Amino acid sequence: MRYRDNEAGEYGMFYAEWTDASPDVSAHTSGSTGMPKKIMLPKHDMRLSARATNRFFGIGENSLLVIPLSARYIAGKMMMVRALEANCRLLCESPSNHPLAGMDEWAGDDIDLVAIVPSQLDGLIESPYFGNVRNVIVGGAPLSAKQEEKAVESGVPFYATYGMTETCSHVALRRCGDEWYKGLPGVVFSVDDRGCLVIERNGVTDTTPLVTNDIVELRGDGAFRWIGRADNVIISGGLKVSPEEVERKICGLIGSPYFIGGECDDKWGEHTVLYIEGKEMPDELSLLDSLKKVLKSHEMPRRIVMTDCIPRTENGKIKRGGL
Repeated sequence: MRYRDNEAGEYGMFYAEWTDASPDVSAHTSGSTGMPKKIMLPKHDMRLSARATNRFFGIGENSLLVIPLSARYIAGKMMMVRALEANCRLLCESPSNHPLAGMDEWAGDDIDLVAIVPSQLDGLIESPYFGNVRNVIVGGAPLSAKQEEKAVESGVPFYATYGMTETCSHVALRRCGDEWYKGLPGVVFSVDDRGCLVIERNGVTDTTPLVTNDIVELRGDGAFRWIGRADNVIISGGLKVSPEEVERKICGLIGSPYFIGGECDDKWGEHTVLYIEGKEMPDELSLLDSLKKVLKSHEMPRRIVMTDCIPRTENGKIKRGGL
């Protein structure tokens, strides 16, 4: 593998850890559902995951991969492992909103795969080297409706990822413009009695099925549509409300960043609240009329709250309990 590390030595440090005698690598969870925690990942499992992604994208020894992400998190680590497994070229950039800034040396070459988080999407598309990009994977946080539209309109295949640190990055990919995630080779999905996704991976060190808190709709061919987190569900009048599903229904109706939360209600148990980032309240009556056209009665927000800043994790995921 030939690689350039513009990431202040972070990838050099990971490479040293990867090539030492230990069978495991240290990693940290994202902290989206609690405090980040350190876990140990078997190198064997990381290799399996890397090979599956390489097969999906056709990555081989003549490929070029670019990582404008930190090596502290699984997304960055796994891009290096993919390059090592394929014995291909790799450019490691310092995280910024201007990916591909270090491409001068390989300016005329195709870029087979770039991994980004949603906040880097605009900068990637605006890069003078974007025309060289063949595939993009986006993880860390969900894409907004506008971002997904931009990705589709770019003409380059963008893929939203589904996975976590515990699964050595993604186990499923969804082509932007399609709502169904499809598993990588060797991954099998089912659901438990809550409707939450259960993941089984062939050949991994620990074959115990991984039970998630992600509510999904599972299709007959094994593909799934992500609905939301079970731990975010709001129970209003005995009916379940998925905040993430409501957010998707109302996309395009609000010009500013927003999210749906819940709060206690003496009559209904809980009700939904619409939080909007900004200082100026939109025309409330007009907004409520628009919401009524797309939401069921138990999904309708009982309050609209303006907030200066929606709290997010470092990867851009909303901290729903942060307000």
